[in-house]
Amino acid sequence: MALHPALTVTNIHNFIPIKLEMENSSYTTWSELFKIHCRAFEVIDFIIPPTPATSSSEKDKAKAPADLQLHSRLDALVLQWIYNTISHDLLHAILILDSTAAKAWAALANIYQDNKNSRAVYLEHKLTTTRLDNFSDVTSYCQAMKLLADQLANVGAPVSNKRLVLQIIAGLSEQYDRIAMLIQQSDPLPDF
Repeated sequence: MALHPALTVTNIHNFIPIKLEMENSSYTTWSELFKIHCRAFEVIDFIIPPTPATSSSEKDKAKAPADLQLHSRLDALVLQWIYNTISHDLLHAILILDSTAAKAWAALANIYQDNKNSRAVYLEHKLTTTRLDNFSDVTSYCQAMKLLADQLANVGAPVSNKRLVLQIIAGLSEQYDRIAMLIQQSDPLPDF
């Protein structure tokens, strides 16, 4: 019997380098990285069960005990990946006895997708109050602003390029006043 690819993963953080936290709203990025990882290691069905049209035939559904044991082991492995890539707060929010990877995945989706409006309010506040002074350099500041704009788009509150550029300019420190003035006077405004 060949070794399943998922059993070769020794450090999930090599593949999913971010930790999903309640307050940082990186759910879309985290979930996309997680799905890519699961597809690469042939366990995507454990978090997104196949639809009846794509599932295997009746013959394949009658699995041998060894297959059932491997299936159970792989589900536990994917569940461990989920638990190891989320914060303690989220872990406590979704942890239930005898859970499966699919149940944990759905619970996380519910946390982030059911709270879209409240997350949008939170992210809007962050976007409008983020300032260059809180960052070591302009590149980090711009990346943080872009991330906030992407996160707002993910919760159904997209930020236009014009608004993003103007918001970035508004958050610059005094030493960038001349550059800010030049950008503001551009017509059209430059792309982010």
